[in-house]
Amino acid sequence: MTTFSTPEWVHHAVFYQIFPDRFASARHPQIPKPANLEPWDSPPTVHGFKGGDLIGVLEKLDYLQDLGINAIYFTPVFQSASNHRYHTHDYFKVDPILGGDLALHRLLKEAHRRNIRIVLDGVFNHASRGFFQFNHILECGSSSPYVDWFQVHGYPLHAYEGTPRYACWWNLPALPTFNHANPQVRQFIYDAARYWLDQGIDGWRLDVPFEIKDDAFWQGFRQVVKSANPQAYITGEIPWDATRWLQGDQFDAVMNYLFTYSCWSFFGGDELRTKLVGHWKGHGPEYFSTTGTGFLTSLEKLLHIYPQPAVLAQLNLLDSHDTARYLSITGGDRRRLKLAALVQFTYPGAPSIYYGDEIGMEGGQDPDCRRSFPWDETRWDHDLHSYFQSLIQLRLAHPALRTGEFIPLGATDGSAAYLRCLDGTRFMIVINNTAGTLHLEIPAGPLADGTLLHDLLGSGTARVEHGTLNGMSLPPLSGALLEAAGVG
Repeated sequence: MTTFSTPEWVHHAVFYQIFPDRFASARHPQIPKPANLEPWDSPPTVHGFKGGDLIGVLEKLDYLQDLGINAIYFTPVFQSASNHRYHTHDYFKVDPILGGDLALHRLLKEAHRRNIRIVLDGVFNHASRGFFQFNHILECGSSSPYVDWFQVHGYPLHAYEGTPRYACWWNLPALPTFNHANPQVRQFIYDAARYWLDQGIDGWRLDVPFEIKDDAFWQGFRQVVKSANPQAYITGEIPWDATRWLQGDQFDAVMNYLFTYSCWSFFGGDELRTKLVGHWKGHGPEYFSTTGTGFLTSLEKLLHIYPQPAVLAQLNLLDSHDTARYLSITGGDRRRLKLAALVQFTYPGAPSIYYGDEIGMEGGQDPDCRRSFPWDETRWDHDLHSYFQSLIQLRLAHPALRTGEFIPLGATDGSAAYLRCLDGTRFMIVINNTAGTLHLEIPAGPLADGTLLHDLLGSGTARVEHGTLNGMSLPPLSGALLEAAGVG
C-alpha cells in the first residue's frame, strides 16, 4: 500500500458545514441584494433564495468560535442560478448574492486570524447551461470552438425543451457534463482549483467525483492541489466504500457516509424513518445494523479498510445538505442525537456538524433539510447546544480522542464500549442505546484492576475489578466518556 500523508490540521479539526443561502444574512452587506427573496423563516423551496451570504457568516464567527469550530466546509459559493449553486456559471467568481469575491476574501482573512480553516465545494463533473463555454454552443451550434468541452450528440441541443442532445448529470438538462478527456477541460478545472488555493482557501470537497471515472484525472488534480499547498485538504463525496480513491494518489479522505449509516441505523433502531433514509441505504446496506455488536463491528471495520492517514482525515458526519436531518431520520429524540455525537467526537477522523444540528434543527429530504438557521435563541435547544460544546472542548483538549488507538471492548444488542488510548492516557466510551438502565459490567481490556474512571460528561465513577468495569449505571439512551485516572 502506498505511503502518503494527509494534512495534519485535519486530524485535529472540528468542521461545520454551511449551506450559504441559509445560514446567516449580513446585517451590513457590502453590495445590494436583489429584492425578490423569500422570508427567512418560511419553508425552503426548490428554487427560492433566502439571501444568506458570506459576510453573514463572518458576522457569526464569534458564534462558531464559541461553539469550538476550527474549520468550515461551504457548499458551493461560485456564481450560479440556483440557491444551492451546484449549477456553476463561473468558476472564478463568487456569487454576487453571497457578496462576491471581496466577501470571500474578507471571510478568509478573519477566519484565518481566528485559526479557522475554509474548505470550498468543487463541482467539477458538470457545469450549467449558463456556463460560458456551454452557452457558446447554445448560441453557435456546431460552429462553436467549444463543442468538444462537452459530449454533444446532435443539434439543436434541446437544453430547455425536449430530450437533451448532450450528456448531462442524471439526465438533468441544467447540468451538462464536462468532457474530461479534453485536455483543455482538464486544465481549466486544474486552473480553477489552483486559483482559489492561491487566494487562500484550505482545501476542496469534491462533488460526485465518482462520476469522473478516470483515476488519472484525479491524480493530476491532487498534484495541482498539493503543489499549490501541501497542507490543502481534498475530500470527496463518495457514499460507499472509497478504497479506490484513498490510496494516496487521489484524495486525502471522503465524506464518511458509511459511518453515517451506522449511526442512523443503530441509534435510530425501531424509530428509524426509512422513507427519510431513502436511497442512501442502497449505498452501504452492510453498515445498517440495529445491534451494538453490529455497530461496533462497523466502526472497527472502517478503521481497517482505509490507510491510517486517510482514517485520520475522514469527514465524519451525521447528516448533510443531501440527506434528511439526523433528528428527523431517527424520530426526533434528542438523546439519540447526543449518543451519535458522543461517538462522532470520540472516533478517529474529523467530526463535521451540519449547521443547526447543535441547536436541534430538523428537516426532511431536500429541500426541507436546508431550512434557514433560526437566530432567535428562544427557538434553540440550549441543552443540546451545551452538550455539543462540551464534546468539542473535550475532543480538542485530549489528543487521545483524536489520534489515539481505537480498542473495541464489547457490545450487546443495545450497548457498545471502546477505548481510545495515547501515550498513557486512556478514555472509555460507553453507549446505552436501550430503554432501560444499564449497569456497567464491561470487559476493561488493557486497563488494570483497581483503575478508577471518571465520567467527564457527568458525576459517575467506575472501577476496574477482575478485568471488568463495575460500579456505575447509565440511564436509558445515554452515554459516558470515562477518563482513567490511575489505580486507587
